[in-house]
Amino acid sequence: MLRQETVALGEMLDRHTREGELYQRLENNAVLCYACGHRCVARDGLRGICKVRFNKDGKLQVPWGYVAALQCDPTEKKPFFHVLPGSLTMTFGMLGCDFHCPYCQNWLTSQALRDSEAGYFPQPMEAEQIAALATRSGASLVGSSYNEPLITSEWAVEVFRQARERGLRTCYVSNGNATPEVLEYLRPWVDAYKIDLKSMSDRQYRKLGGVLAHVLDTIRMVHALDFWTEVVTLVVPGFNDSDQELRETARFLVSVSRDIPWHVTAFHSDYKMQDRENTAPDILARAAAIGREEGLRFAYAGNVPGALRDMENTYCPHCNTLLVERYGFQVLRYAITGAGTCPGCGTRIPGVWWGEGEAPPSSGGTIGYLA
Repeated sequence: MLRQETVALGEMLDRHTREGELYQRLENNAVLCYACGHRCVARDGLRGICKVRFNKDGKLQVPWGYVAALQCDPTEKKPFFHVLPGSLTMTFGMLGCDFHCPYCQNWLTSQALRDSEAGYFPQPMEAEQIAALATRSGASLVGSSYNEPLITSEWAVEVFRQARERGLRTCYVSNGNATPEVLEYLRPWVDAYKIDLKSMSDRQYRKLGGVLAHVLDTIRMVHALDFWTEVVTLVVPGFNDSDQELRETARFLVSVSRDIPWHVTAFHSDYKMQDRENTAPDILARAAAIGREEGLRFAYAGNVPGALRDMENTYCPHCNTLLVERYGFQVLRYAITGAGTCPGCGTRIPGVWWGEGEAPPSSGGTIGYLA
């Protein structure tokens, strides 16, 4: 039974809603939501799997006008390594998720309406306030993260409209359980899209509340629609860390594009998965090496600052010139030209880089506005 606080949270969230755009009306006051790959059909008075999108009188109500987490992070923390290195991203999150991963590192926001121990309360905020705060904080991007952004896409687009008016770029940090409809809706407003590819086993994905094929299709679609795309695999011992599975992951990404940056990051014991060791640096080194062996031009190991320095850096895939030197989320050296090329051999480096006359700022730590 949910605690009274969780019930009160749900009632509060229901007041921060408006009619959505990513749905279709059906007979008998039912609705079909296509914000995520579950494509929930909700009859009047019922909710989708995410629990934050619901049918009221035959209209789909969706989250609007609040944040549950808000902080200004290094863009490398998202992680995006090929998007304005050294920049900051004003990152906002709402509540809810369409997955229920037992190792979720943002479970206090993502599982707020499933778990009585989770849940930040919403803080009312206007879209223009978020964008204005990003400008004042020196951010170059505004990003949606901390919960699953797909299920709050209407609000994200409203925030991104304001961000674009201020000359800021935008990004999604997502589990990849998308639909063609939501990606077409987002495309005019999202520059960069990070996707978690959690496993190459559909059986494992179903334990998390997802379907592997949906995520693989999303990676293909996001790349085809020309979002800048980066992919992350949180390497969890005993869950997805076998050489075979890591090779399958790398081979799939190569089949889409050799230029997709693949981040293999370290699991740490959290939430409901506290029965295994944290991921050791040597496992991440092996995973990144497998990615390169299979043909990926950019494979990075993360979440272990300084332990695998060469695997945090960006090198020219043609002449091996050091282009971006990193220590964790901090950029120590940046050498890509304003035309987006290697200064050594002129090879075009895929990504979103600083232009002529621009210089990356010194990337500091996280600035927290809401925890």
